[in-house]
Amino acid sequence: MRRVLVTGASGFLGAHIVARLAADGMQVVAQGRDVGRCAALEAEGHAVVRRDLSQPLDADAGAAFGELGAIVHCAALSAPFGRLADFQAANVTATRNLVDFAHRQGVRRFVQISSPSVCFAFRDQLGVPEDMALPEPVNAYALTKRQGEEIVLAASGIGPVILRPRGIYGAGDRALLPRLLAAARRPLPLFRDGQARIDLTHVDDVVEAVVAALEAGSSADGQIFNVSGGEVLPVRRIAETACARAGVAARWRKMPLWPAMLAAGAMEAVALRLPGRPEPPVTRYGLGLFAYAQSLDISKAARMLGWAPKVSFEEGLDRTFGKAAESRFAAGRAAA
Repeated sequence: MRRVLVTGASGFLGAHIVARLAADGMQVVAQGRDVGRCAALEAEGHAVVRRDLSQPLDADAGAAFGELGAIVHCAALSAPFGRLADFQAANVTATRNLVDFAHRQGVRRFVQISSPSVCFAFRDQLGVPEDMALPEPVNAYALTKRQGEEIVLAASGIGPVILRPRGIYGAGDRALLPRLLAAARRPLPLFRDGQARIDLTHVDDVVEAVVAALEAGSSADGQIFNVSGGEVLPVRRIAETACARAGVAARWRKMPLWPAMLAAGAMEAVALRLPGRPEPPVTRYGLGLFAYAQSLDISKAARMLGWAPKVSFEEGLDRTFGKAAESRFAAGRAAA
């Protein structure tokens, strides 16, 4: 395979993918916007291009990225709240620009990192398959990731593959576990007598899924694959175990769900009217993760990609909080 472009390489998942592909001997070019993290990638010997993908990719981009055989598109704005225009620029316009660029460059495999948030609904959903009819988007992130999927899947000439990894965590995580630990400074909400369950995914398993998608034959073209750790665990257990590893005492407070949802909706409505539309302290989507049972059917990835998760939740926490990973995770938590 020729050179592989990894977008969003200055982010958590993208950096892990760059490291793995380079270790496998592939020629990798990393795209990112964070100056400090791009500099760190360069210091590790990786080819790095700093470029805003929401701007058209012209001939100069072709010269900067080089002759490409594949693209792994990780770059995205991922947040439970924000300005729709910002999500559209990062998740829709950037994806369209990159797909157009891939066509012009003759790319033969385009792996899009999407999200199971496109499937999220305020109800229990266990064993969700890839072909489930998608519900109304729960937020701007889910809406624009869904639109990004549609753009990629319509581009049949570039070997499109969609991956939907659930709840990625690991050493260097700057989102999932840091947000959880920050929330645990106050009592966590216990809804519906603790019925909420979910399947998370260690970053190493997501990287393996990306490698499998890159190596897959033409039968994978135009396919969507769920990716998760395969363990559907109580959210209470996840929170308490992760907090214990981080030296944080998790506390819980039983709460009725719908009054909390109404309050969160009011906070969102106020935030939408404030300058910059700052993320409110609580969002309906965030509460939903603490309220409902959610899991993915990952059997399709096993059948068509030969991929299956290898990292259990307990082992994933070892890799995240172990001595070798402790400093990197701490840095990610501080940056969150």
